[in-house]
Amino acid sequence: MELTLVGTGTSGGVPMIGCGCPVCTSGDPRDHRLRSSAFVRTDDGRRIAIDCGPDFRQQMLREGADDLDAIVFTHEHKDHTGGLDDVRAINFLCKKPIQAYATQQVLDALKRQYDYIFLPTDYGGLPQLEFHILDGQSPFDVCGEEFLPIPVYHHKLPVLGFRVRNMAYITDANRISDLGMERLNHLDLLVLDALRKEPHISHFSLSQALDIIDALGPKEALLTHISHQMGRHESVSKELPEGVGLGYDGVKRYF
Repeated sequence: MELTLVGTGTSGGVPMIGCGCPVCTSGDPRDHRLRSSAFVRTDDGRRIAIDCGPDFRQQMLREGADDLDAIVFTHEHKDHTGGLDDVRAINFLCKKPIQAYATQQVLDALKRQYDYIFLPTDYGGLPQLEFHILDGQSPFDVCGEEFLPIPVYHHKLPVLGFRVRNMAYITDANRISDLGMERLNHLDLLVLDALRKEPHISHFSLSQALDIIDALGPKEALLTHISHQMGRHESVSKELPEGVGLGYDGVKRYF
């Protein structure tokens, strides 16, 4: 299977609007970060998106992707759901609804944010999704692959990370539940939230993320949901321990 980090930035993206800091003005493409999301490509070629943020259209175009089989949502914040309307282009191309997986909490939020999608109508220009409700703990099947929920917290908001085979993806977290930690053993790859070097109320800092990585011992770890406050990719990468890297948009791994 293939994992692509199609977005590795925080809610405002990098560069930030109106910011002239060295990161936001960097010429290194690794410092240009769309909102956090990932694509999983199965062995038989099916594409699964983890989250569907406001940069979804741009991410699909950049990847040269013209198909999507499913979306799995971590939580309801707009930087992870704001591209939902663009799913209709995939519906048109593939002539099918997109399978969507979310907790009831997330679905309720989407119904408030995108009420027009859920209204009974015969209008054909709306996103077409078939929702499957997750309980936040039980494994579930997506395109023939088992997804194992990893319960985490984004300050007080419940969020789901996911383990697929020996890869786990966790964004928007400052605490991992006991059950989540139990499910993160023996990983080949861990993708983990690390917003900046300074502490934050709802995200892991760099040092906190490194402590978790050290405790879990994955073969490799990539950091995501990175803000411009972290510093430039080139300089921060030199500070990281062996086996840990800053994720960047477009990086791929196989698992």
